[in-house]
Amino acid sequence: MRTDRATGPPLLAALDTGGTKIAGGLVDTAGALVYQVQLPTPGRKSAGEVMGVVRRILDLLAGQRAWSSVRTVGIGSAGPVDVVAGAVSPVNIPAWRGFPIRQEVAAHPAVGGLPVVLGGDAVAMTAAEQWCGAARPYRNALCLVVSTGIGAGLILDGRLHTGPSGNAGHLGHISVDLDGRPCPCGSRGCLEGPASGTAIARTACDAGWRPEGEGTSAVAVAAAAAAGDPTARHAFDQAARALAAGIAATATLVEIEAAVIGGGVAKAGAVLFDPLRRHLATYAALPFTAGLTLTPAFLGTDAGLIGAAALALPGVGTR
Repeated sequence: MRTDRATGPPLLAALDTGGTKIAGGLVDTAGALVYQVQLPTPGRKSAGEVMGVVRRILDLLAGQRAWSSVRTVGIGSAGPVDVVAGAVSPVNIPAWRGFPIRQEVAAHPAVGGLPVVLGGDAVAMTAAEQWCGAARPYRNALCLVVSTGIGAGLILDGRLHTGPSGNAGHLGHISVDLDGRPCPCGSRGCLEGPASGTAIARTACDAGWRPEGEGTSAVAVAAAAAAGDPTARHAFDQAARALAAGIAATATLVEIEAAVIGGGVAKAGAVLFDPLRRHLATYAALPFTAGLTLTPAFLGTDAGLIGAAALALPGVGTR
């Protein structure tokens, strides 16, 4: 149970809910993750069973002595999200459609009357990189998560730009190919089609590439590309070209200074970033886009929890 008497410097509780795992953490007001825990997401189970894991995470957080210093709770969730209603509809958690996660978390006994703030996971990552990561030097930036899917968030004029529903910057579902594959979102030719981790593996396999003992994944394709395999390198080149088009379109529309790239695919390093820089030089051709900085994200797998805390930080009164 939560107490009303803080016994140390203020902390933020953070939840990061996704299709693979649900994580929780305690974060201080400098952005340091001081405690974390995670459990697998029962993604194919009922809504109540998934929420049961969230409650278990909250129980584990509340069991820490530092819990009495928690001032607010931030949630970063796979989306789409609806920050007005406090609800989420993650594509990879079928039972959660319009699920009132903010209300459910607020009802947990340990949370009591603490403020609860909700945001999308890519927006949370953006908030984290702005707070204490690669986006910190920039007043205008695009932060991308390139993984199984592609998410993104925007920083404009030094402020996180979430849009009315919390989904601004949903770059994975802009069209980069008018005649491209149909997308599960209902559109066609979306950026996720050629540029997500899943798409990179599919492109390589469609062109005849076969893994050697590592499984069919973007990680395996990246390893093959780093070793010089031309088919694997072509798959990354195609992904980088699509990403460059999406980044350049964003830069043209809102004049960003930097694009920060995180997520599992970004771990490919030069295999992704070298062709991405080359293609960006072609697509970001106008004078006000040509100087765009491209940089890897700093915070890695901690970005989700730190970002959820960053979304809630204004409630502490120190930001």
